[in-house]
Amino acid sequence: MKTLIVVDMQNDFIDGPLGTKEARKIVPNVKAKIEEYSNRGDEIIFTRDTHHENYLDTPEGKKLPVEHCILGTRGCQIADGLETDDMICIDKSTFGWINWDVTKETYGLEMSEIEIIGLCTDICVVSNALILKASFPDAEITVDAGCCAGVTPETHRAALETMKMCQIDITGLEEA
Repeated sequence: MKTLIVVDMQNDFIDGPLGTKEARKIVPNVKAKIEEYSNRGDEIIFTRDTHHENYLDTPEGKKLPVEHCILGTRGCQIADGLETDDMICIDKSTFGWINWDVTKETYGLEMSEIEIIGLCTDICVVSNALILKASFPDAEITVDAGCCAGVTPETHRAALETMKMCQIDITGLEEA
């Protein structure tokens, strides 16, 4: 069984205050990838960047003073058409989720073959990929570049190179 991790495919990163044309462009690819995993009965985990009303007073908010993914808002929600009935959703308050081992045990997940897709390649995707690699060094970890977008195309490519250097397989480069 494979595990798909869909990182922060939320409205605020697609068409909200931090949205980009590159993020909007990957939505059909992401939807197709989710359907592929769902049809096979594989594990699907969504992460959601989740902040509160005091976001601008947090260390992250002081460095990125753009309110986004505020809990309870449309911007915090997974984009329409991407959610599945059998998905697991993790609300994280920072770039990377540091409790993947607990998540694996809590939900009885296999997590030996992991594919990561989502937003933003150069912040949350790379953070989660590196945490997963450290947490599960024997797992096969892949990032589908055609289902990811960065803050800019340049930083997207730089993050892909960083992950490649850390022995994370990169696929979908022809689409990236």
